[in-house]
Amino acid sequence: MFKKPFSVRLLCHIAILATLEIVLNRFCSINTMGTKIGFSFVPICICAMLYGPLWAGLTYGLADLVGAIAFPIGPYHVGFTIFAVVRGMIYGFLLYGGGREKLRFSHVLTASIVNPVLVSLCIDTLWVAMLFSSKSYWGWFLYRVPQSLVLVPLQIIVIPILGRLAAILRKQGLAA
Repeated sequence: MFKKPFSVRLLCHIAILATLEIVLNRFCSINTMGTKIGFSFVPICICAMLYGPLWAGLTYGLADLVGAIAFPIGPYHVGFTIFAVVRGMIYGFLLYGGGREKLRFSHVLTASIVNPVLVSLCIDTLWVAMLFSSKSYWGWFLYRVPQSLVLVPLQIIVIPILGRLAAILRKQGLAA
């Protein structure tokens, strides 16, 4: 889990990836009340591929917390941050390959389904319903289904491309 030792270089990479996630999440995503479609998963997947589940979870949690404080979209709920850490760790467990050059399609498929459907659609919908004092979890659930229908195929397409990018970064010595 702690495959990469802590270094200043690693800290700088984590900070850059967290900042990129904040920018993609807060400014380059389609945001409506309760749904969000965008590419904010990209820096977390790169972090997961290069540094493993612990660093990906910490990066996603840090990015969510800083983004919620600096650029709030709605009221803050700690559940989003906790499950941002969980999402990052899921990406890390499934996508971290150490020296592996190619990602397994089964891992890409699992990561692309578990995070948008199980975590985001099922669990984050609970937080949205709680935040807006809604008694209708299923109403929010149905409202957020299109988000998952877009994100699952998007991630299935993009994550293998990111895997090739991570392999290049690793070969060039640009990963900490």
